[in-house]
Amino acid sequence: MHVVLSRSPRGVCAQRLDDDGTARDVAQNVAEHDLPAFIGRLERERPRWVWDDTTRWYPQLLAAGLRLERCVDLRLSHAILRGSTLTAASRLARAPRGAWDAATPLADKPETHSALFDFAVEPAHGAGDSPLEEFLLQQEAIAASAEPGRISRLLAAESAGALIASEMKFAGLPWQAGLHEELLVELLGDRPAPGARPARLEELARRMREILQVSDVNPDSPAELLKTLRGTGLQVASTRSWELKEIDHPVIAPLLEYKKLARLLTANGWTWLETWVADGRFRADYVPGGTATGRWGASGGGALQLPKQIRGAVVADPGWKLVVADAAQLEPRILTALSADRRMAEAGRGDLYEGIVASGAVATRAQAKVAMLGAMYGATAGEGGRLMPALTRAFPQAIAMVEAAARAGERGEVVTTRLGRSSPVPGDEWRDLQQAGSAQDATEATRRAAGGQARSWGRFTRNFIVQGTAAEWALCWMAGLRGRLWQLGDGGLAERPHLVFFLHDEVIVHTPAELADRVVAELRAAASDAGRLIFGAMPVTFPITTAVVDNYGQAK
Repeated sequence: MHVVLSRSPRGVCAQRLDDDGTARDVAQNVAEHDLPAFIGRLERERPRWVWDDTTRWYPQLLAAGLRLERCVDLRLSHAILRGSTLTAASRLARAPRGAWDAATPLADKPETHSALFDFAVEPAHGAGDSPLEEFLLQQEAIAASAEPGRISRLLAAESAGALIASEMKFAGLPWQAGLHEELLVELLGDRPAPGARPARLEELARRMREILQVSDVNPDSPAELLKTLRGTGLQVASTRSWELKEIDHPVIAPLLEYKKLARLLTANGWTWLETWVADGRFRADYVPGGTATGRWGASGGGALQLPKQIRGAVVADPGWKLVVADAAQLEPRILTALSADRRMAEAGRGDLYEGIVASGAVATRAQAKVAMLGAMYGATAGEGGRLMPALTRAFPQAIAMVEAAARAGERGEVVTTRLGRSSPVPGDEWRDLQQAGSAQDATEATRRAAGGQARSWGRFTRNFIVQGTAAEWALCWMAGLRGRLWQLGDGGLAERPHLVFFLHDEVIVHTPAELADRVVAELRAAASDAGRLIFGAMPVTFPITTAVVDNYGQAK
Protein backbone atom coordinates (compact mmCIF):
# COMPACT_ATOMS: atom_id res chain seq x y z
CA MET A 1 0.00 0.00 0.00
CA HIS A 2 1.19 3.50 -0.85
CA VAL A 3 0.04 6.62 0.94
CA VAL A 4 0.83 9.88 -0.86
CA LEU A 5 1.32 12.98 1.28
CA SER A 6 1.10 16.55 0.05
CA ARG A 7 0.86 19.95 1.68
CA SER A 8 -1.47 22.83 0.98
CA PRO A 9 -2.07 26.13 2.77
CA ARG A 10 -4.89 24.42 4.67
CA GLY A 11 -2.87 21.41 5.87
CA VAL A 12 -1.69 17.96 4.84
CA CYS A 13 -3.60 15.75 2.41
CA ALA A 14 -3.16 11.95 2.44
CA GLN A 15 -4.27 9.73 -0.44
CA ARG A 16 -4.22 5.94 -0.47
CA LEU A 17 -3.20 4.44 -3.81
CA ASP A 18 -4.74 1.07 -4.62
CA ASP A 19 -3.05 -1.56 -6.79
CA ASP A 20 -5.12 -0.54 -9.82
CA GLY A 21 -3.84 3.05 -9.58
CA THR A 22 -7.03 4.41 -8.04
CA ALA A 23 -6.42 7.10 -5.46
CA ARG A 24 -8.84 7.83 -2.65
CA ASP A 25 -8.56 10.38 0.10
CA VAL A 26 -7.59 9.15 3.53
CA ALA A 27 -7.57 12.58 5.12
CA GLN A 28 -7.59 16.22 4.10
CA ASN A 29 -6.26 19.31 5.81
CA VAL A 30 -4.48 17.54 8.65
CA ALA A 31 -2.88 20.21 10.83
CA GLU A 32 0.90 20.05 11.16
CA HIS A 33 0.74 19.46 14.91
CA ASP A 34 -1.62 16.49 14.35
CA LEU A 35 0.53 14.96 11.62
CA PRO A 36 2.72 12.64 13.79
CA ALA A 37 -0.32 11.08 15.47
CA PHE A 38 -2.11 10.68 12.13
CA ILE A 39 0.91 9.06 10.45
CA GLY A 40 1.58 6.91 13.52
CA ARG A 41 -1.88 5.38 13.27
CA LEU A 42 -1.48 4.55 9.57
CA GLU A 43 2.08 3.25 10.03
CA ARG A 44 0.64 0.17 11.77
CA GLU A 45 -0.59 -0.93 8.31
CA ARG A 46 3.01 -0.76 7.00
CA PRO A 47 2.38 1.56 4.05
CA ARG A 48 5.11 2.95 1.85
CA TRP A 49 4.90 6.70 2.39
CA VAL A 50 5.20 8.77 -0.76
CA TRP A 51 6.35 12.37 -0.43
CA ASP A 52 8.27 15.00 -2.32
CA ASP A 53 11.39 15.17 -0.13
CA THR A 54 12.24 13.18 2.98
CA THR A 55 14.01 16.14 4.54
CA ARG A 56 10.71 18.10 4.50
CA TRP A 57 8.70 15.42 6.32
CA TYR A 58 10.73 12.97 8.36
CA PRO A 59 12.66 15.18 10.83
CA GLN A 60 9.47 16.42 12.52
CA LEU A 61 8.19 12.85 12.79
CA LEU A 62 11.45 11.68 14.36
CA ALA A 63 11.29 14.58 16.81
CA ALA A 64 7.82 13.35 17.81
CA GLY A 65 9.22 9.86 18.49
CA LEU A 66 7.96 8.25 15.26
CA ARG A 67 10.19 6.00 13.16
CA LEU A 68 8.87 4.95 9.74
CA GLU A 69 9.65 1.69 8.00
CA ARG A 70 9.77 2.80 4.36
CA CYS A 71 9.08 5.62 1.95
CA VAL A 72 9.35 6.83 -1.64
CA ASP A 73 11.41 10.00 -1.97
CA LEU A 74 10.06 11.48 -5.20
CA ARG A 75 12.84 14.03 -5.61
CA LEU A 76 15.63 11.45 -5.42
CA SER A 77 13.70 8.94 -7.53
CA HIS A 78 12.94 11.53 -10.21
CA ALA A 79 16.63 12.35 -10.64
CA ILE A 80 17.47 8.68 -11.19
CA LEU A 81 14.60 8.00 -13.58
CA ARG A 82 15.24 11.19 -15.55
CA GLY A 83 18.80 10.15 -16.36
CA SER A 84 18.74 6.35 -16.46
CA THR A 85 19.17 4.51 -19.73
CA LEU A 86 16.65 1.98 -18.42
CA THR A 87 13.87 4.58 -18.52
CA ALA A 88 15.11 6.82 -21.33
CA ALA A 89 12.00 6.18 -23.46
CA SER A 90 9.54 7.07 -20.69
CA ARG A 91 7.34 10.15 -20.64
CA LEU A 92 9.13 11.27 -17.49
CA ALA A 93 12.55 11.19 -19.15
CA ARG A 94 11.35 12.88 -22.36
CA ALA A 95 9.26 15.62 -20.73
CA PRO A 96 10.52 19.23 -20.53
CA ARG A 97 12.36 19.93 -17.34
CA GLY A 98 10.12 21.25 -14.59
CA ALA A 99 9.77 21.74 -10.86
CA TRP A 100 10.81 18.18 -10.01
CA ASP A 101 14.18 18.68 -11.69
CA ALA A 102 17.04 20.08 -9.67
CA ALA A 103 20.51 20.94 -10.91
CA THR A 104 22.50 17.79 -11.55
CA PRO A 105 25.07 17.31 -8.75
CA LEU A 106 28.72 17.57 -9.55
CA ALA A 107 30.34 14.31 -10.56
CA ASP A 108 33.08 12.50 -8.70
CA LYS A 109 35.91 13.79 -10.79
CA PRO A 110 39.61 14.59 -10.84
CA GLU A 111 40.82 17.73 -9.09
CA THR A 112 39.77 20.27 -11.68
CA HIS A 113 37.14 22.93 -12.02
CA SER A 114 37.38 23.30 -15.78
CA ALA A 115 34.39 23.22 -18.07
CA LEU A 116 35.37 19.68 -19.03
CA PHE A 117 33.33 18.37 -16.15
CA ASP A 118 30.33 20.65 -16.49
CA PHE A 119 27.17 18.70 -17.26
CA ALA A 120 24.40 19.64 -19.62
CA VAL A 121 21.72 20.97 -17.27
CA GLU A 122 18.67 22.94 -18.29
CA PRO A 123 17.13 25.34 -15.78
CA ALA A 124 13.96 24.20 -14.08
CA HIS A 125 10.83 26.03 -15.16
CA GLY A 126 7.10 25.91 -14.88
CA ALA A 127 4.76 24.61 -12.20
CA GLY A 128 5.30 21.08 -10.98
CA ASP A 129 2.87 18.20 -10.91
CA SER A 130 1.35 17.14 -7.61
CA PRO A 131 3.12 14.37 -5.64
CA LEU A 132 0.44 11.92 -6.74
CA GLU A 133 0.82 12.82 -10.42
CA GLU A 134 4.60 12.62 -10.17
CA PHE A 135 4.41 9.25 -8.42
CA LEU A 136 2.12 7.82 -11.09
CA LEU A 137 4.48 9.11 -13.78
CA GLN A 138 7.39 7.43 -12.02
CA GLN A 139 5.48 4.16 -11.71
CA GLU A 140 4.73 4.30 -15.43
CA ALA A 141 8.42 4.79 -16.20
CA ILE A 142 9.40 1.84 -14.03
CA ALA A 143 6.75 -0.47 -15.50
CA ALA A 144 7.82 0.36 -19.07
CA SER A 145 11.48 -0.32 -18.31
CA ALA A 146 13.06 -3.44 -19.78
CA GLU A 147 14.15 -4.38 -16.25
CA PRO A 148 11.67 -2.90 -13.76
CA GLY A 149 12.98 -5.00 -10.89
CA ARG A 150 16.46 -3.61 -11.36
CA ILE A 151 15.52 0.07 -11.26
CA SER A 152 12.92 -0.54 -8.53
CA ARG A 153 15.62 -1.91 -6.21
CA LEU A 154 17.71 1.20 -6.78
CA LEU A 155 14.81 3.57 -6.04
CA ALA A 156 13.89 1.65 -2.88
CA ALA A 157 17.51 1.74 -1.69
CA GLU A 158 17.84 5.45 -2.48
CA SER A 159 14.69 6.27 -0.53
CA ALA A 160 15.81 4.10 2.38
CA GLY A 161 19.05 6.05 2.36
CA ALA A 162 17.08 9.27 2.77
CA LEU A 163 15.40 7.85 5.88
CA ILE A 164 18.77 6.74 7.25
CA ALA A 165 20.35 10.14 6.67
CA SER A 166 17.57 11.83 8.64
CA GLU A 167 17.80 9.26 11.42
CA MET A 168 21.56 9.66 11.74
CA LYS A 169 21.19 13.41 12.04
CA PHE A 170 18.43 12.98 14.62
CA ALA A 171 20.35 10.48 16.74
CA GLY A 172 23.71 12.17 16.24
CA LEU A 173 27.22 10.81 16.51
CA PRO A 174 28.26 10.67 20.20
CA TRP A 175 30.90 13.35 20.69
CA GLN A 176 32.76 14.55 23.78
CA ALA A 177 33.50 18.23 23.27
CA GLY A 178 35.87 18.40 26.25
CA LEU A 179 37.96 15.55 24.89
CA HIS A 180 38.01 17.16 21.48
CA GLU A 181 39.37 20.36 23.04
CA GLU A 182 42.06 18.38 24.83
CA LEU A 183 43.12 16.81 21.54
CA LEU A 184 43.28 20.22 19.88
CA VAL A 185 45.44 21.64 22.68
CA GLU A 186 47.73 18.60 22.53
CA LEU A 187 48.18 18.96 18.76
CA LEU A 188 48.04 22.74 18.28
CA GLY A 189 48.53 24.41 21.64
CA ASP A 190 46.08 26.63 23.50
CA ARG A 191 43.31 28.30 21.55
CA PRO A 192 44.81 31.45 20.04
CA ALA A 193 43.37 34.93 19.96
CA PRO A 194 41.35 35.80 16.83
CA GLY A 195 43.66 36.23 13.85
CA ALA A 196 46.64 34.58 15.57
CA ARG A 197 48.15 31.18 14.91
CA PRO A 198 48.14 28.44 17.54
CA ALA A 199 51.53 27.95 19.20
CA ARG A 200 52.39 24.77 17.31
CA LEU A 201 51.72 26.34 13.91
CA GLU A 202 53.69 29.43 14.86
CA GLU A 203 56.63 27.25 15.90
CA LEU A 204 56.55 25.40 12.56
CA ALA A 205 56.38 28.70 10.66
CA ARG A 206 59.41 29.93 12.64
CA ARG A 207 61.35 26.77 11.76
CA MET A 208 60.53 27.24 8.08
CA ARG A 209 61.76 30.85 8.18
CA GLU A 210 65.02 29.74 9.77
CA ILE A 211 65.58 26.91 7.26
CA LEU A 212 64.79 29.12 4.28
CA GLN A 213 66.62 32.10 5.81
CA VAL A 214 63.77 34.50 5.05
CA SER A 215 62.14 37.14 7.22
CA ASP A 216 58.61 35.89 6.58
CA VAL A 217 56.80 32.86 5.18
CA ASN A 218 53.04 32.45 4.83
CA PRO A 219 52.12 28.75 4.56
CA ASP A 220 48.43 29.68 4.61
CA SER A 221 48.63 31.31 1.16
CA PRO A 222 49.57 28.88 -1.64
CA ALA A 223 50.53 31.76 -3.93
CA GLU A 224 52.78 33.47 -1.38
CA LEU A 225 54.27 30.16 -0.24
CA LEU A 226 55.07 29.15 -3.82
CA LYS A 227 56.73 32.52 -4.43
CA THR A 228 58.83 32.17 -1.26
CA LEU A 229 59.94 28.60 -2.06
CA ARG A 230 60.91 29.50 -5.62
CA GLY A 231 62.67 32.61 -4.38
CA THR A 232 64.97 30.45 -2.28
CA GLY A 233 65.88 28.27 -5.25
CA LEU A 234 63.45 25.36 -4.80
CA GLN A 235 62.03 24.04 -8.08
CA VAL A 236 58.41 23.49 -7.07
CA ALA A 237 55.43 23.29 -9.42
CA SER A 238 52.77 23.68 -6.73
CA THR A 239 52.25 23.47 -2.97
CA ARG A 240 50.21 20.26 -3.11
CA SER A 241 51.37 17.84 -0.43
CA TRP A 242 51.94 14.94 -2.81
CA GLU A 243 54.24 17.08 -4.96
CA LEU A 244 56.12 18.48 -1.97
CA LYS A 245 56.85 14.95 -0.75
CA GLU A 246 58.94 14.37 -3.87
CA ILE A 247 61.36 17.17 -2.89
CA ASP A 248 64.43 16.49 -0.76
CA HIS A 249 64.88 19.61 1.37
CA PRO A 250 64.85 20.26 5.15
CA VAL A 251 61.89 22.66 4.89
CA ILE A 252 59.53 19.98 3.53
CA ALA A 253 58.98 18.10 6.83
CA PRO A 254 57.84 21.14 8.87
CA LEU A 255 55.85 22.43 5.89
CA LEU A 256 53.92 19.19 5.49
CA GLU A 257 53.25 19.03 9.23
CA TYR A 258 52.05 22.64 9.15
CA LYS A 259 49.66 21.88 6.28
CA LYS A 260 48.22 18.87 8.09
CA LEU A 261 47.66 20.74 11.36
CA ALA A 262 46.34 23.84 9.61
CA ARG A 263 43.80 21.68 7.80
CA LEU A 264 42.73 20.24 11.17
CA LEU A 265 42.36 23.74 12.62
CA THR A 266 40.26 24.92 9.69
CA ALA A 267 38.09 21.84 9.27
CA ASN A 268 37.66 20.59 12.85
CA GLY A 269 39.10 23.21 15.18
CA TRP A 270 37.45 25.21 17.93
CA THR A 271 35.06 27.01 15.60
CA TRP A 272 33.84 23.72 14.12
CA LEU A 273 33.36 22.30 17.59
CA GLU A 274 31.22 25.23 18.70
CA THR A 275 29.20 25.15 15.48
CA TRP A 276 28.53 21.46 15.05
CA VAL A 277 28.64 19.71 18.42
CA ALA A 278 25.82 20.26 20.92
CA ASP A 279 24.44 18.17 23.75
CA GLY A 280 27.13 15.55 23.25
CA ARG A 281 26.28 14.90 19.60
CA PHE A 282 27.58 15.81 16.15
CA ARG A 283 24.60 15.97 13.83
CA ALA A 284 25.80 15.84 10.26
CA ASP A 285 23.84 17.09 7.26
CA TYR A 286 24.21 14.16 4.88
CA VAL A 287 23.11 14.54 1.26
CA PRO A 288 22.01 11.19 -0.21
CA GLY A 289 22.71 10.98 -3.93
CA GLY A 290 24.91 14.06 -3.56
CA THR A 291 27.25 13.11 -6.41
CA ALA A 292 26.73 11.80 -9.93
CA THR A 293 27.70 8.25 -8.93
CA GLY A 294 25.16 8.21 -6.09
CA ARG A 295 27.75 8.58 -3.37
CA TRP A 296 26.60 10.70 -0.48
CA GLY A 297 27.76 14.23 0.12
CA ALA A 298 27.50 16.54 3.13
CA SER A 299 26.11 20.06 3.15
CA GLY A 300 28.11 21.12 6.19
CA GLY A 301 30.17 19.86 9.09
CA GLY A 302 32.54 17.72 7.06
CA ALA A 303 30.91 14.42 8.02
CA LEU A 304 32.74 12.67 5.18
CA GLN A 305 36.15 13.92 6.30
CA LEU A 306 36.61 13.22 10.02
CA PRO A 307 40.42 13.14 10.45
CA LYS A 308 42.11 10.50 12.56
CA GLN A 309 43.50 13.13 14.96
CA ILE A 310 40.06 13.78 16.49
CA ARG A 311 38.32 10.42 16.19
CA GLY A 312 39.11 9.75 19.81
CA ALA A 313 36.46 12.35 20.69
CA VAL A 314 33.75 10.08 19.22
CA VAL A 315 32.92 8.21 22.42
CA ALA A 316 30.07 5.79 23.11
CA ASP A 317 27.62 6.62 25.87
CA PRO A 318 28.06 4.85 29.24
CA GLY A 319 26.92 1.26 28.90
CA TRP A 320 27.08 1.49 25.10
CA LYS A 321 29.64 0.56 22.43
CA LEU A 322 30.53 1.70 18.94
CA VAL A 323 30.63 -1.03 16.32
CA VAL A 324 32.81 0.23 13.49
CA ALA A 325 32.51 -1.79 10.29
CA ASP A 326 33.87 -1.41 6.78
CA ALA A 327 33.58 -3.43 3.61
CA ALA A 328 37.04 -4.73 2.74
CA GLN A 329 38.25 -4.03 -0.83
CA LEU A 330 34.73 -3.04 -1.83
CA GLU A 331 35.32 -1.46 -5.26
CA PRO A 332 37.59 -4.27 -6.59
CA ARG A 333 34.99 -6.80 -5.47
CA ILE A 334 32.25 -4.77 -7.12
CA LEU A 335 34.24 -4.85 -10.37
CA THR A 336 34.60 -8.61 -9.99
CA ALA A 337 30.86 -9.10 -9.63
CA LEU A 338 29.93 -6.56 -12.32
CA SER A 339 32.12 -8.25 -14.89
CA ALA A 340 31.25 -11.79 -13.76
CA ASP A 341 34.98 -12.52 -13.92
CA ARG A 342 35.12 -15.91 -12.22
CA ARG A 343 38.92 -15.99 -12.15
CA MET A 344 38.93 -12.77 -10.18
CA ALA A 345 36.10 -14.10 -8.00
CA GLU A 346 38.24 -17.12 -7.20
CA ALA A 347 41.14 -14.82 -6.32
CA GLY A 348 38.83 -12.92 -3.97
CA ARG A 349 37.70 -15.84 -1.85
CA GLY A 350 40.08 -14.53 0.79
CA ASP A 351 42.13 -11.35 0.60
CA LEU A 352 41.62 -10.26 -3.01
CA TYR A 353 45.05 -8.68 -3.35
CA GLU A 354 46.76 -11.81 -2.04
CA GLY A 355 44.67 -13.81 -4.47
CA ILE A 356 45.89 -11.66 -7.35
CA VAL A 357 49.46 -12.35 -6.26
CA ALA A 358 48.69 -16.08 -6.10
CA SER A 359 47.36 -15.91 -9.66
CA GLY A 360 50.83 -14.90 -10.83
CA ALA A 361 49.70 -11.55 -12.24
CA VAL A 362 51.93 -9.52 -9.92
CA ALA A 363 54.65 -10.23 -7.38
CA THR A 364 53.46 -8.44 -4.24
CA ARG A 365 50.26 -7.41 -2.47
CA ALA A 366 51.24 -3.76 -2.83
CA GLN A 367 51.55 -4.22 -6.58
CA ALA A 368 48.13 -5.92 -6.69
CA LYS A 369 46.54 -2.94 -4.97
CA VAL A 370 48.23 -0.45 -7.31
CA ALA A 371 47.25 -2.52 -10.34
CA MET A 372 43.57 -2.68 -9.33
CA LEU A 373 43.47 1.04 -8.66
CA GLY A 374 45.02 1.57 -12.08
CA ALA A 375 42.35 -0.60 -13.67
CA MET A 376 39.47 1.23 -12.00
CA TYR A 377 40.86 4.75 -12.43
CA GLY A 378 42.56 4.42 -15.80
CA ALA A 379 46.28 4.52 -15.03
CA THR A 380 48.44 4.74 -18.16
CA ALA A 381 51.74 5.74 -16.59
CA GLY A 382 53.71 4.98 -13.45
CA GLU A 383 53.49 1.70 -11.56
CA GLY A 384 49.77 1.29 -12.25
CA GLY A 385 50.24 1.67 -15.99
CA ARG A 386 53.21 -0.70 -16.00
CA LEU A 387 51.22 -3.44 -14.24
CA MET A 388 48.08 -3.16 -16.40
CA PRO A 389 49.15 -5.59 -19.16
CA ALA A 390 49.80 -8.38 -16.64
CA LEU A 391 46.50 -7.74 -14.88
CA THR A 392 44.69 -7.77 -18.24
CA ARG A 393 46.19 -11.15 -19.13
CA ALA A 394 45.19 -12.62 -15.76
CA PHE A 395 41.67 -11.16 -15.61
CA PRO A 396 40.63 -10.19 -19.15
CA GLN A 397 36.89 -10.14 -18.44
CA ALA A 398 37.10 -7.60 -15.60
CA ILE A 399 39.53 -5.34 -17.44
CA ALA A 400 37.47 -5.51 -20.63
CA MET A 401 34.45 -4.15 -18.75
CA VAL A 402 36.17 -1.00 -17.48
CA GLU A 403 37.94 -0.52 -20.81
CA ALA A 404 34.58 -0.63 -22.61
CA ALA A 405 33.17 1.94 -20.17
CA ALA A 406 36.18 4.18 -20.80
CA ARG A 407 35.80 3.98 -24.58
CA ALA A 408 32.09 4.82 -24.24
CA GLY A 409 32.97 7.89 -22.22
CA GLU A 410 35.56 8.98 -24.75
CA ARG A 411 32.79 8.94 -27.36
CA GLY A 412 30.56 11.04 -25.09
CA GLU A 413 28.20 8.12 -24.39
CA VAL A 414 26.41 7.24 -21.18
CA VAL A 415 27.26 4.27 -18.95
CA THR A 416 25.00 2.68 -16.33
CA THR A 417 25.52 1.00 -12.98
CA ARG A 418 24.26 -2.43 -12.06
CA LEU A 419 20.91 -1.20 -10.73
CA GLY A 420 20.38 1.57 -13.25
CA ARG A 421 21.96 4.90 -12.34
CA SER A 422 23.42 6.43 -15.50
CA SER A 423 26.29 8.83 -15.93
CA PRO A 424 25.56 12.41 -17.01
CA VAL A 425 26.26 13.52 -20.56
CA PRO A 426 29.16 15.93 -21.11
CA GLY A 427 28.32 19.59 -21.47
CA ASP A 428 28.29 21.70 -24.62
CA GLU A 429 31.88 22.91 -24.21
CA TRP A 430 33.08 19.29 -24.15
CA ARG A 431 31.21 18.48 -27.35
CA ASP A 432 32.31 21.70 -29.03
CA LEU A 433 35.96 20.85 -28.44
CA GLN A 434 35.46 17.28 -29.67
CA GLN A 435 33.86 18.56 -32.83
CA ALA A 436 36.65 21.09 -33.35
CA GLY A 437 39.29 18.42 -32.78
CA SER A 438 37.80 16.10 -35.40
CA ALA A 439 37.47 18.78 -38.08
CA GLN A 440 39.68 18.42 -41.16
CA ASP A 441 41.31 21.80 -40.61
CA ALA A 442 41.91 21.27 -36.86
CA THR A 443 45.34 22.27 -35.59
CA GLU A 444 47.55 19.73 -33.88
CA ALA A 445 47.09 21.59 -30.59
CA THR A 446 43.29 21.37 -30.90
CA ARG A 447 43.47 17.64 -31.68
CA ARG A 448 45.68 17.04 -28.65
CA ALA A 449 43.34 19.05 -26.41
CA ALA A 450 40.29 17.17 -27.69
CA GLY A 451 42.03 13.82 -27.23
CA GLY A 452 43.06 14.66 -23.68
CA GLN A 453 39.56 15.83 -22.89
CA ALA A 454 38.02 12.64 -24.27
CA ARG A 455 40.40 10.46 -22.28
CA SER A 456 39.61 12.37 -19.09
CA TRP A 457 35.90 11.79 -19.56
CA GLY A 458 36.66 8.16 -20.31
CA ARG A 459 38.43 7.85 -16.96
CA PHE A 460 35.31 9.25 -15.33
CA THR A 461 32.95 6.74 -16.99
CA ARG A 462 35.42 3.90 -16.38
CA ASN A 463 35.20 4.53 -12.65
CA PHE A 464 31.53 5.53 -12.71
CA ILE A 465 30.23 2.01 -13.18
CA VAL A 466 32.38 0.69 -10.31
CA GLN A 467 31.97 3.52 -7.83
CA GLY A 468 28.28 3.93 -8.64
CA THR A 469 27.56 0.23 -8.15
CA ALA A 470 29.58 0.28 -4.93
CA ALA A 471 27.34 3.12 -3.75
CA GLU A 472 24.30 0.97 -4.59
CA TRP A 473 25.74 -1.94 -2.62
CA ALA A 474 26.39 0.33 0.37
CA LEU A 475 22.81 1.63 0.26
CA CYS A 476 21.42 -1.91 0.17
CA TRP A 477 23.77 -2.89 3.02
CA MET A 478 22.58 -0.01 5.19
CA ALA A 479 18.93 -0.46 4.30
CA GLY A 480 19.05 -4.12 5.27
CA LEU A 481 21.03 -3.36 8.40
CA ARG A 482 18.57 -0.66 9.43
CA GLY A 483 15.73 -3.18 9.52
CA ARG A 484 17.83 -5.77 11.32
CA LEU A 485 18.93 -3.32 14.02
CA TRP A 486 15.34 -2.30 14.70
CA GLN A 487 14.55 -5.88 15.67
CA LEU A 488 17.30 -6.05 18.31
CA GLY A 489 15.86 -3.81 21.00
CA ASP A 490 12.88 -1.99 22.40
CA GLY A 491 11.86 1.63 22.65
CA GLY A 492 12.58 4.49 20.32
CA LEU A 493 15.28 4.88 17.72
CA ALA A 494 17.95 6.17 20.12
CA GLU A 495 17.20 3.39 22.64
CA ARG A 496 17.99 0.57 20.21
CA PRO A 497 21.15 -0.14 18.21
CA HIS A 498 21.19 2.49 15.46
CA LEU A 499 23.37 3.85 12.70
CA VAL A 500 25.25 7.04 13.57
CA PHE A 501 27.88 7.39 10.83
CA PHE A 502 28.42 6.46 7.18
CA LEU A 503 31.36 7.02 4.87
CA HIS A 504 31.12 5.24 1.48
CA ASP A 505 32.07 1.74 2.69
CA GLU A 506 32.19 2.27 6.45
CA VAL A 507 29.46 2.56 9.08
CA ILE A 508 29.31 3.05 12.82
CA VAL A 509 26.51 1.59 14.93
CA HIS A 510 25.88 2.90 18.45
CA THR A 511 24.58 0.01 20.50
CA PRO A 512 23.95 -1.10 24.07
CA ALA A 513 27.08 -3.04 25.05
CA GLU A 514 25.23 -6.31 25.59
CA LEU A 515 24.01 -6.28 21.98
CA ALA A 516 27.37 -5.55 20.33
CA ASP A 517 28.04 -9.14 19.25
CA ARG A 518 24.59 -9.42 17.71
CA VAL A 519 25.17 -6.14 15.85
CA VAL A 520 28.38 -7.58 14.38
CA ALA A 521 26.44 -10.62 13.15
CA GLU A 522 23.74 -8.44 11.61
CA LEU A 523 26.32 -6.27 9.85
CA ARG A 524 27.77 -9.34 8.14
CA ALA A 525 24.39 -10.82 7.31
CA ALA A 526 23.23 -7.54 5.78
CA ALA A 527 26.40 -7.42 3.65
CA SER A 528 25.70 -10.89 2.28
CA ASP A 529 22.09 -9.93 1.59
CA ALA A 530 23.22 -6.82 -0.30
CA GLY A 531 25.51 -8.88 -2.52
CA ARG A 532 22.75 -11.35 -3.40
CA LEU A 533 20.20 -8.57 -3.94
CA ILE A 534 22.39 -6.84 -6.51
CA PHE A 535 24.37 -9.67 -8.10
CA GLY A 536 22.28 -12.77 -7.52
CA ALA A 537 24.23 -16.03 -7.42
CA MET A 538 27.54 -14.58 -8.63
CA PRO A 539 30.13 -16.13 -6.26
CA VAL A 540 31.62 -12.87 -4.98
CA THR A 541 31.93 -12.34 -1.24
CA PHE A 542 31.78 -8.99 0.53
CA PRO A 543 33.68 -9.48 3.79
CA ILE A 544 33.19 -7.00 6.61
CA THR A 545 35.85 -6.05 9.14
CA THR A 546 34.49 -4.94 12.50
CA ALA A 547 35.77 -3.43 15.73
CA VAL A 548 33.78 -3.08 18.95
CA VAL A 549 35.23 -0.05 20.71
CA ASP A 550 34.56 2.67 23.24
CA ASN A 551 35.80 5.42 20.92
CA TYR A 552 36.27 5.72 17.18
CA GLY A 553 40.00 6.31 17.53
CA GLN A 554 40.44 2.74 18.80
CA ALA A 555 39.00 1.22 15.64
CA LYS A 556 42.05 1.57 13.40
